[in-house]
Amino acid sequence: QVQLVESGGGLVQAGGSLRLSCAASGRIFSSYRMGWFRQAPGKEREFVAAITWSGGNTLYADSVKGRFTISRDNAKNTVYLQMNSLKPEDTASYYCAVGSVLGVPTRPTQYVYWGQGTQVTVSS
Repeated sequence: QVQLVESGGGLVQAGGSLRLSCAASGRIFSSYRMGWFRQAPGKEREFVAAITWSGGNTLYADSVKGRFTISRDNAKNTVYLQMNSLKPEDTASYYCAVGSVLGVPTRPTQYVYWGQGTQVTVSS
């Protein structure tokens, strides 16, 4: 069992930055992948970024590539999402999740544990 708690969301102007954190408790195995997803009202949950817990291999959605950076601190069992050059279309609830490295990293159904989400609002 893994529990995830996101933090760091808020209101920011377009062009600004935020850093989201996802603190994990429970047993984190090297075979896990950590992912960030987001969901705007009336839209489906979409993939943002993912990182493998052991090797730190990363993957990004095209819409955030070059602006967002995912990283992890194994000692703190925490994953981060640094978001720069934010745009109004980045407004959404952001969720972190844990899944197996064997799963397809961009599919929400491949993740087993989810946090409660943190709201990010970008004003124009």
